[in-house]
Amino acid sequence: MGSNFWAIAFYAFLLAGLGGSILYISYLFGPRRNQKRKFEVYECGVEPFGTARERFPVRFYMVAILFVLFDIETVFLVPWAVLYRRLGLPGLIEMFAFIGVLGIGLFYVWKRGALEWD
Repeated sequence: MGSNFWAIAFYAFLLAGLGGSILYISYLFGPRRNQKRKFEVYECGVEPFGTARERFPVRFYMVAILFVLFDIETVFLVPWAVLYRRLGLPGLIEMFAFIGVLGIGLFYVWKRGALEWD
């Protein structure tokens, strides 16, 4: 078991050394073009305007939170899809219940107007 540890430690040291040497060589031989435009803020090709303290509508945050919520919930479908034959009928019924709860939640936020973007 000790020999495996030393092999992994040597490999990690080798990778860290390789990564560091690549970065150092890039720093030594890479071009240096320090221009004012290089240090400006870039966002999607649009010139920045206003301050960083502007207010965003609450709907922006609601859509973002709902996206994360439903995105994380769909991750639970992957293990079920891998094991659906082994889970059998009880697993299928539980997944229909899970998707039903998600559907009820989606219907609720839809009726509340959280998905409307004006």
